[in-house]
Amino acid sequence: MASAVERTDDLVRDYLLYRGFTSTLKHLDSEIKSDKEKGFRVDKIIDQLQQLIQSYDLTGLKEYWAYLDRRLFSRLEDVYRPTVNKLRTSLYRFYVIHTIQTKTPEKTQEFFQKQALELQTQPEWRDWFALPFIPAPEQNPSFSPYFSRQWADTFLVSLHNFLSVLFQCMPQPVLLSFDNEVQRIKTVQEENEELRQMLFALQVEWRQKKDEDMVHHKLPPYVQHMDRLGDTELDLVFSQRNVNMTTPTRNFFSTFLPQTRRAPGKTAPGPQSSPTQASLGRKDPTATQPVKAKDLPSAKDLKMPSVSTATVDLATGHSLKRRQHDHEKERKELLSKLPQQSMEKKTDSDPDSQTEALPDQTESTNQTRVCEVGGAAVEQPFIKLSQDEYGEHHSSIMHCRVDCSGRRVASLDVDGVVKVWAFNPIMQTKATIMSKSPLLSLEWAAKPDRLLLLGSGVGTVKLYDTEAKKNLYEMTIDDVHPRILSLACSPSGTSFVCSAAAQAAHSGVVMEGDARVSAPVSGQLLLWDTKTVKQQLQFALEPGPVAINCTAFNHNGNLLVTGAADGMIRLFDMQRYESALSWKAHDGEVYSVEFSYDENTVFSIGEDGKFVQWNIHRCGVKQSEYSLSQDAVGPFVLSGYSGYKQVQVPRGRLFAFDSEGQHVLTCSSSGGVIYRLNKADTGLESVLSLGGHKAPVVTVDWCTAMDCGTCLTASMDGKIKLSTLLAQKP
Repeated sequence: MASAVERTDDLVRDYLLYRGFTSTLKHLDSEIKSDKEKGFRVDKIIDQLQQLIQSYDLTGLKEYWAYLDRRLFSRLEDVYRPTVNKLRTSLYRFYVIHTIQTKTPEKTQEFFQKQALELQTQPEWRDWFALPFIPAPEQNPSFSPYFSRQWADTFLVSLHNFLSVLFQCMPQPVLLSFDNEVQRIKTVQEENEELRQMLFALQVEWRQKKDEDMVHHKLPPYVQHMDRLGDTELDLVFSQRNVNMTTPTRNFFSTFLPQTRRAPGKTAPGPQSSPTQASLGRKDPTATQPVKAKDLPSAKDLKMPSVSTATVDLATGHSLKRRQHDHEKERKELLSKLPQQSMEKKTDSDPDSQTEALPDQTESTNQTRVCEVGGAAVEQPFIKLSQDEYGEHHSSIMHCRVDCSGRRVASLDVDGVVKVWAFNPIMQTKATIMSKSPLLSLEWAAKPDRLLLLGSGVGTVKLYDTEAKKNLYEMTIDDVHPRILSLACSPSGTSFVCSAAAQAAHSGVVMEGDARVSAPVSGQLLLWDTKTVKQQLQFALEPGPVAINCTAFNHNGNLLVTGAADGMIRLFDMQRYESALSWKAHDGEVYSVEFSYDENTVFSIGEDGKFVQWNIHRCGVKQSEYSLSQDAVGPFVLSGYSGYKQVQVPRGRLFAFDSEGQHVLTCSSSGGVIYRLNKADTGLESVLSLGGHKAPVVTVDWCTAMDCGTCLTASMDGKIKLSTLLAQKP
């Protein structure tokens, strides 16, 4: 209620300023300052009572309690009157005990003199009149409990709770009910969003089931290239189709009737090329082959009477027109269905069974469900449903992360601009964060997920509320190591780990002529508590203090894995806050590190271009190792005009897993690439190329909070692509 009252006061102020009622506004501000109800803020009412007690203002204390009784307590039912009397008695006793503890006996005697007529008739005060004459009342068995800190805290908490419940149960004016309406609308919107996601998932499932139920058959040869033929060529193909029919008489008439009307009583010569074929410069394959005797009509069939021949000719013409009409209708249906059917690649030597790829083969293969490789059917794991673009950034992206709920995305560019945006149901920017100091890292908080941690280049970390759009507080981490390279929030939500490094000669974006520093810079790994906003401890980094480039927790926060500039991977036990394992992982820096799906292994990408899987139960033992190109590892290079080149050192996440940990998304020069992780050491198997970028992709993320996973790929030109995938279950 207090928050609603405060917001309503602000709205009333805005309204009075808009109307020009300045005198009314002055009276409103003066009355708000002297408001005894303190805007229904219970904590301020308790502070006012304590201030009156500490200043020995007995008259003010009585008047303030009388105001509360007249304004609030008098509206309660009679059943609550004993509770109000007990609270008033405890308040007066709290005042008396304070006067004795501060050794002001004159204030104690003044209290009993002024309150004698009121208190002498109350049984609970009968023994208290002897209190001023007892030498050590705090040691007296009757009064010693009231001198304890526990009794004072219990009284203040009881009074606080009583006032809080009272304010909540009070009837509120209609103007204050808008806060409840806002909460109700927000709840309804969240329910609508959940229902929309359920509907979308059901629609996708229904379409998938419908596709499975459809009968996929091989197209006949005469329609395999139909989308590339004109009407004239279509007639030719239709003629060739009729040539291959088995009945000799039907084959005879259908071959020559489309070209010219045959005179009655005349027999036709062998197969000839049609004028259409001559104009197209094509030859009928049947004309170049010797005609077999069984394919020609018999002499008995050729010696039909002329009238009968004309009748058959006329009937065949009507039948041909009907077949042409049916064929045209079939053509339209096939053309409408052909782009939706799956493409098939054959290895047979028969030219009639081989098909060419369609012009839009590159795009259609991304949505192909089943393809044939070497004659064996291979199930495609993902279908790319759509790809959208977020283009609010004007410089290269450094970080791009989805929150744990899968509703919001936070992206950071090299100019230090942070964008918080949603992509479902529509793409919309929720907040823009502009910082005076350069920002180097970001991370979503686990609880609540609306909070965002922002690491700067001047040794500070900010906690930003994305819904209220304001900084909650700013923490000074380390002045000696001002660059906050990496942030990782514990899944429990009570702490976070930050990596602070000293200044280096190179930054995240350098020019072509700049040389990178080979020696690792100094750094620290610190653990901070989010509740107390204080540093808990500093981790020991062996063999020496080094800059930590990347950090990641496991699912419950008991383990922390880090990758450093010295090529070492360190595994920390977060229950004992000590290093459990450490090993040399890469030649050069470790750029990105993550736990596997089963958390028995750790994956890492390093400066040496290696993508390695490590067994955390056996220190330094590789389970698999793959070589990646520079496009997936970095440093990333963007060429420009006049020989200009921009080089960016990896800062964000370089790879991300799907919901089952069987596929990994990596960077490339034109978009993300999804690989299948094979158990055997047979190399990475590329299953889908997302594409869509014109500049190198520098960081990726894979949101698996919903049924349709969303892959995010961010590039050096400031563009972020959202590719919505549908996982096909085997």
